[in-house]
Amino acid sequence: MPDQDPQSRPRTKQRGDRGPEPLLVVLSGPSGVGKDAVLARMKELGRPFHYVVTATTRPKRASEKDGVDYHFLSREQFQQMVNKQRFLEWANVYGNYYGVPKEEITTALSKRLDAIVRVDVQGAATIKKVLPQAVLVFLAPPSMAQLENRLRKRQSESSNDFALRLKKAKEEIKSLSLFDYLVVNHQDKLDEVVSKIDAIVSAEKCRVGRRTTKL
Repeated sequence: MPDQDPQSRPRTKQRGDRGPEPLLVVLSGPSGVGKDAVLARMKELGRPFHYVVTATTRPKRASEKDGVDYHFLSREQFQQMVNKQRFLEWANVYGNYYGVPKEEITTALSKRLDAIVRVDVQGAATIKKVLPQAVLVFLAPPSMAQLENRLRKRQSESSNDFALRLKKAKEEIKSLSLFDYLVVNHQDKLDEVVSKIDAIVSAEKCRVGRRTTKL
């Protein structure tokens, strides 16, 4: 029997072919839209991500755990990390500092784990400049009225902070062109949001020109 045309043979896995490169997924959106709730549900469902923990100088809320929800730092500790260039991005948000530790991302990618990080829109814009290969997902409310209700129910801000967050949210929603994907977070439909994020990751893994995230 004559040999098959080499181009027609099934492609065998070559040594060193380790499959799609790991992704950095950036989940962003206005304050109160439900980013934390989405990530918590992804963890509950066992989605195989490294969940990057952001550092912050803001006070810890009663329900939060240090090292799980955030790395809670003093301003001095935060500034030390800034001086040592240990953040992928950092910013002053509503009077408190927030930063994404580089080490968490580099460690995850070295283990070939997809990493997901939550940041505000300003942070997402900075990450896109530094790492254009990152996958940016904008989590949006069904309406501004529903976002306002969510912020009121949270009862974690003063009236002045509440008004400021609502005003900023209206501005942030105008930044959609910065993002790769839009996902609407409907009330009590977290599993639907998780499924859409799953679909985004699957689509990215099947791209012909795959993203390669390197720090």
